[in-house]
Amino acid sequence: MVANGGMPAEHAANKAERDFLMLLPEGLATPGHWIFVVEADGRGVGRLWFAERLDGGRTTAFLYDIMIDEEQRGNGYGRAAMLAFEQEAVRRGLTHLSLNVFGGNDRARSLYRSLGYAENAVAMSKTVG
Repeated sequence: MVANGGMPAEHAANKAERDFLMLLPEGLATPGHWIFVVEADGRGVGRLWFAERLDGGRTTAFLYDIMIDEEQRGNGYGRAAMLAFEQEAVRRGLTHLSLNVFGGNDRARSLYRSLGYAENAVAMSKTVG
């Protein structure tokens, strides 16, 4: 939210805390939410969080977060995690996937496009004066 969303750090931290409390009122036990550790060779290299939610009148598997540890990026773990997300969603009967990504996150946008995701909307901003 700071690097790609232009939000002041304090505001971003407050928003993240509010969002987590709203989205995960029961923490990791919140129904309809699944948080996974991304592993390689038995060690954690990241995380993936998705939930079942209503989006545009249909039930979707919404990807809230995918994060691969910075020193592990470029090893294919993000792609593998996204493919595992697809399989897990289908296993749960969810055949529509969606996510949000910041415009400045070119690496993630490229990955998502290569996996068949289409951009539906683009928000733009400019600071003047």
